[in-house]
Amino acid sequence: MNTLEQQTVLVTGGNSGIGQAIARAFVQQGADVLIVGRNEETLRDAARALGEKVSWYRADVSESVQVHEAVAQMMGTRQKVDVLVNAAGCMGSVSADTPFEQAERTWDAVLNANLKGSFLMALAIIPYLTRPGGRIINISSIGAYTGGSSAGGQAYAAAKAGVHGLTFALARELSPQGITVNAIAPGFIPGTRFFGGEVPEERIQKAVRETPVGRVGRPEDIAAAALYLASPEASFVTGEVLNVNGGWLFGR
Repeated sequence: MNTLEQQTVLVTGGNSGIGQAIARAFVQQGADVLIVGRNEETLRDAARALGEKVSWYRADVSESVQVHEAVAQMMGTRQKVDVLVNAAGCMGSVSADTPFEQAERTWDAVLNANLKGSFLMALAIIPYLTRPGGRIINISSIGAYTGGSSAGGQAYAAAKAGVHGLTFALARELSPQGITVNAIAPGFIPGTRFFGGEVPEERIQKAVRETPVGRVGRPEDIAAAALYLASPEASFVTGEVLNVNGGWLFGR
């Protein structure tokens, strides 16, 4: 028997990249998986690729009305959700020399997708989370600690640092109810569409040289961490940020 049979797992951003890898890992463990994203075409494709245990719902997680409608649809035929994984997010470059109005627009878009989206989804799903045993897992980034590997990371680093604060606050409030709340902070994971195209080989090799384990990360590395945090074995782990970066940064 797979370890997560009879469980329902909701993954935002489950139609691509790290989110899709997480959705696949939970499907392989027997869970019913719900994926949420903004693009109907990629949602359909992901659900088809992941199999019959996957349902999809279109919503921009930074828009409260869309979140409310999506949650109402998914809970119309269900009584509970066991795991919420907030993996939806986006990048956008904001540096000290970005034109003022452009910087504000990008800041708002990045904060909305990464931080506000996690906040809204958590609040919408909390009433339906299993008690005890529910899980919230937020996907953060090594950038929350480093500010990014180059100029332009102001909005993204701030958003992901905010995800840490949200994680801590939710853990403080929900853990007495038997719901654990944790975050995963990935390092450099080039095998996704997150970077907007192919990552130059020079950048990949630079990351490899700076990573003690001698390779870049894979989406499956993050999925494995999510499976652990969702497991009964992690029931005494809450309010933590699990760094999954091959040793690029540790001791935080």
